[in-house]
Amino acid sequence: MTSPGWGHYTHSNFRLSVREVPKKPAYFRLLMNRFQLLIIWIVAALAVTLAMPTQAHDIPADVRLNIFFKPAGNKLELLVRIPMSALREVDFPKRGPGYLIVSQADQALRNATRQWLIDNLDIYENDARLPPPRIIHARMALPSDTAFTAYESAMANLKSPPLPDTFDLYWNQQLLDVLLEYPIQSDRSEFAIRARVDRLGLKVATALRFLPPGVATRAFEFHGDPGLVRLDPRWHQVAWRFVASGFWHILEGIDHLLFLLCLIIPLSKRGQWRPLLVIVTSFTVAHSITLLASAFGFVPDALWFPPLIELLIALTIIYMALENTVGSNIQRRWIITFAFGLIHGFGFSFALSESLQFAGDHLITSLLAFNIGVEIGQLVVLIVLLPVLALLFKHALAEKIGIIILSALVAHTGWHWMLERFDALSKFPFPAIDATFLASAMRGLMAFIVLGALVWLANGAVRRWMALDGDKNIP
Repeated sequence: MTSPGWGHYTHSNFRLSVREVPKKPAYFRLLMNRFQLLIIWIVAALAVTLAMPTQAHDIPADVRLNIFFKPAGNKLELLVRIPMSALREVDFPKRGPGYLIVSQADQALRNATRQWLIDNLDIYENDARLPPPRIIHARMALPSDTAFTAYESAMANLKSPPLPDTFDLYWNQQLLDVLLEYPIQSDRSEFAIRARVDRLGLKVATALRFLPPGVATRAFEFHGDPGLVRLDPRWHQVAWRFVASGFWHILEGIDHLLFLLCLIIPLSKRGQWRPLLVIVTSFTVAHSITLLASAFGFVPDALWFPPLIELLIALTIIYMALENTVGSNIQRRWIITFAFGLIHGFGFSFALSESLQFAGDHLITSLLAFNIGVEIGQLVVLIVLLPVLALLFKHALAEKIGIIILSALVAHTGWHWMLERFDALSKFPFPAIDATFLASAMRGLMAFIVLGALVWLANGAVRRWMALDGDKNIP
């Protein structure tokens, strides 16, 4: 007897029973067909979109802003020049093949000013953020215009008549000049600016000139978003900024961290706190000396000098790593560390040089604060690394084998850095041996002789103090 809903199929000597699948309703088949059609349209639209070249809204590679910051009485004048190629997603009136209709572009220029400048510039008076400014002028300028070389010519250019419509100008090849006016309490207040302009292009540089009343103009130049820039900072504001800068610089400087790692690897388990203290202190004193010397201009300013220092830093890492593998005498290791610390100090100075413009009149404060930040960063690294290395040598690797393996890994990294940095240095011509070069070399030689004499005098006391820990050799 056949069960309801079952069909019987015979193949050769086998009999197979399957349940009959009920037919799908017509509306369900129609819904599935429309869903498949929708998927096809979405895929086609995505393919066309990805295949289309981006034209109107390409992000420019390099953008440079010029800003005059002038407080006067109860108002603050902000004169800004920006390339119009950075003003994306703004509809400008055009004619023909895309020429800008200047006489009809005033509203579009003001909209672009609000969207790309006012929304990204925060101005502070005595730590209070100022309300949005009034747009006094918004005028297009030609790329060849040089009015923004001085405040007076920039202001005169902003007040001049707009360019005529007879010029065939593509909108994204011109410049936008803007005069913004902020209400302030006094032109003697403390001012600061936060320029969040890094989204204007792939690389954004800002040249800002601060024109306070009765004081010489102060020039700033920064890249991307430098954070809050105080135009006339107090000493404690400078100290805090540069302590943070030094702290993050040592944590982000992989080459300095690897050098520090090489210094402490052989001393991490044995509890030799005296040699460790002397070695780390010698590194600190040495890089502080060259950091101060660089800030006061007692180093070469040639283009080949920074890549030379970067190459030497890689060599110091390789040397210390190799020394760890063959063993080193504690009593001379601190001298080598001192010499290498002089080289690393120059590396610190390159990171500090661009930030010194934010120190105002507090140069010494900024240098000391940056150095303190570096030392705090080193202390944090030591606090983390020493227990980790001690546990590694206690539970995972024998001390001698662990020192060799870790040092070999560091040496491998330093070797690749050395090759890359030598290639960068080789692109610079060899310095000419002239009177200026010889005079600079003599000054450097005299400085190293004086430092060598001081190290020789200190070596006796250091040897006696470290000898209290017993072993004189680092395995």
